[in-house]
Amino acid sequence: MRVVTRPDFDGVVCAILLMDALNITPPVHWTQPSDMQRGQVAIRAGDVIANLPYHENCSLWFDHHYSNQPDKPIPGAFKLAPSAAGIVYDTYRDRLKRDYRELVHQTDRIDSADLTLDEILHPEKYPFVLLSMTISNDPKEKDYWEHLIALMRRHPMDQVMNDQQVRRRCGEVVAANVTYEKALKANTTLVDHVSITDFRDLDPVPNGNRFLIYSLFPECTVNVKIVHDGNDITSIKVGHSILNRGCQVNVGKMLAGFEGGGHRGAGACRFARSRADDYLSRIVSILKANQPV
Repeated sequence: MRVVTRPDFDGVVCAILLMDALNITPPVHWTQPSDMQRGQVAIRAGDVIANLPYHENCSLWFDHHYSNQPDKPIPGAFKLAPSAAGIVYDTYRDRLKRDYRELVHQTDRIDSADLTLDEILHPEKYPFVLLSMTISNDPKEKDYWEHLIALMRRHPMDQVMNDQQVRRRCGEVVAANVTYEKALKANTTLVDHVSITDFRDLDPVPNGNRFLIYSLFPECTVNVKIVHDGNDITSIKVGHSILNRGCQVNVGKMLAGFEGGGHRGAGACRFARSRADDYLSRIVSILKANQPV
């Protein structure tokens, strides 16, 4: 059996729970939702997919994204929920060898963006929030993702945060957030209630606290971030503001029409760079209209 998931905090916690409950050995097979949607991932019998679109070859599937709702019963569990990890936990809580309740609670909050302003502005004060920010989707980071899984399966959070590699990465995150704030201010425009962050001309692409934009532009109810993603690919991420909750558009449903998907409040799509201007214009128009989709 393999765990197949994506490299974000929810995916990491899904892997921790599934490995514990089902005695699955590392490594995890890491991939992106868009690669699953395009049929570019070799899924085989025995695979347990979590936090990703369904694949017919897998043995079990756990997910919570609006755009991935199945139209027939599938082995595993699907529910519209704050995190996929919460669904895995509810399924296997009686099999788990350790108490993961607080980890799952914090994963629910982080993945559903249920954070306070102080957690957004000062993540260094909140271990789970800060740790989540050390996980990027850079494939070169696979060893770190596996390291986190091993740590969190064996040690309480204070020991995880004292790990030398984790401490170093947390320090890098805090420093990067300062630079990221400057990049957001310099490359974001406000169109009505929609903030548009355009990083297409920046190389490397800035990375940092994904919630910071909402404190910098409190007028916005939704943010659109567009970046060139290498190999002639562009990606757009859309997220409802967690401080000004006025966006009525179901983001996952909207982005399903642009080669992507996600939740009601957040989602992403990846596509050929030649479609970027057209997709961006159409997405912003839908968000400006602010009609339920």
